[in-house]
Amino acid sequence: MSLEGKDAIFLQGEDCKPDWRLASAEYNDSDTHLQILGKPVMERWETPYMHSLATVAASKGGRVLEIGFGMAIAATKIESLDVEEHWIIECNDGVFKRLQEWAKVQPHKVVPLKGLWEDVVSTLPDSHFDGILYDTYPLSEETWHTHQFSFIKGYAWRLLKPGGVLTYCNLTSWGELLKEKYSDIEKMFQETQVSHLVESGFKKENIQTSVMDLIPPKDCRYYSFHKMITPKITKH
Repeated sequence: MSLEGKDAIFLQGEDCKPDWRLASAEYNDSDTHLQILGKPVMERWETPYMHSLATVAASKGGRVLEIGFGMAIAATKIESLDVEEHWIIECNDGVFKRLQEWAKVQPHKVVPLKGLWEDVVSTLPDSHFDGILYDTYPLSEETWHTHQFSFIKGYAWRLLKPGGVLTYCNLTSWGELLKEKYSDIEKMFQETQVSHLVESGFKKENIQTSVMDLIPPKDCRYYSFHKMITPKITKH
């Protein structure tokens, strides 16, 4: 499902994973955009949505796991809320350096964890987190629409405490689905996400979503829909 031409996020068969760790993290001068290997990783217009995800992840307090640091938008919101510990996984060297500096001035205990999430999460204890926020960038055309499920199916249930909450997004995927296949964001989520969550062990009745209005700038390459959806998935 890749677009053709210069606006394509991924070309057919493209794989950025081998180069992602060492690639330059290109924050623009006004700190409103982050690109890595030419990919639009994050933009500051996402802030209200990132805050929505962060609020869900921190809603149980306690220990929160965030996967993907980016521009610290969600991370800074989590730090403003009533949590005890904030563990953050980040694999890109430049982004991780920014995370380390940011962590020094936060009000709660921050545990920076360096590496690809696939390599880090297997080392983390069972039933350790009250909340999880998964928001990493897809690293290949093959995993563009599915990478979040690799984490959710393989690890989310194990890592969460009973009663803990998971939230996540894949805007690079959802933006494409809402451009090409869907005009209803709740239907998109229901038809492309929920079955995978149920397969991961979560009960359908414990999968909730909320929708907000948010208009991206016209030059955003990865998202043009005027609504965004926040999942809240509770481990029973």
